[in-house]
Amino acid sequence: MPVDVAAVVVTYNSADHIIELLDSIPSAMGALTYSLVVVDNGSSDATLDVLATRSDCATVRSTNDGYAAGMNRAVRASEPAEAVLILNPDATLDAGAVPAMLEVLRKPAVGVVAPRVREADGSLSPTLRRGPTIGRVGGLSFTGWPAFTERIEEPAAYETEHEVDWAVGAILLVDGGLYARLGGMDESYFLYSEETDFSLRAKDAGWTTVYTPAAGAMHIGGGSGESATTHTMKQLNRIRLYRRRAGTLRTWVYYVMTVLIEVRRALLGHDKSWPTVRALLRPSRRPPALNASDSVLPR
Repeated sequence: MPVDVAAVVVTYNSADHIIELLDSIPSAMGALTYSLVVVDNGSSDATLDVLATRSDCATVRSTNDGYAAGMNRAVRASEPAEAVLILNPDATLDAGAVPAMLEVLRKPAVGVVAPRVREADGSLSPTLRRGPTIGRVGGLSFTGWPAFTERIEEPAAYETEHEVDWAVGAILLVDGGLYARLGGMDESYFLYSEETDFSLRAKDAGWTTVYTPAAGAMHIGGGSGESATTHTMKQLNRIRLYRRRAGTLRTWVYYVMTVLIEVRRALLGHDKSWPTVRALLRPSRRPPALNASDSVLPR
């Protein structure tokens, strides 16, 4: 029998965080009916031991074929539902958060809902984003100009409900029919950009992504850590996403600007940027999981 919400989580070495998330879900759901599925992408820590002690979720063991693939696997293993609640394992939900998000999701043409998110210290987490453009390739937030800034940092933007291009995917409520219509998350994005791609494809299909301050959550961020490899994945997937939406010529400009920005970051001491520069310039240095054949980058 269908439920109101199918909550789905993908874990990877998440033993330090998953308990807090699972404990927060019942009060966050309120009176809604729901299922809860956790897909573990091959954790080597105690994540599976922790999950084995829980009776409030179904656990699916998997090899690590990417976050998007894990999320789609979790949805397939879930009960049919009006909405899919996407959760990172290092997030926790406030009481009543999901009914508040579902109320917004039920408005006409709304396909994705993002809540107000705070950091572990209680400060606002700026999770709202503008769509990718050549001007925003460097994330020049210090300018304060939307034309050059992907991340929305103005506090006023987090005070009212409104449409956004996309939001960080740590906590998102997605219309179940839309998720199926779009074929779920694009699994060619092994890690990063999958939520950007999903919201932009939803917009192409006539659905909006809406932020609401009526629902709250906390996200620690970096629960599985960032390495030089994941930093490289982030930059390469940004280029891949841009190419699919802008075409080859403009993507070459985007690519060259990305290289220059990463060189600058490396010279300023960002130790993860030199491996990224090498991967950008030499396809053989790119993480195999990225399947870089679908890329404008030289081979």
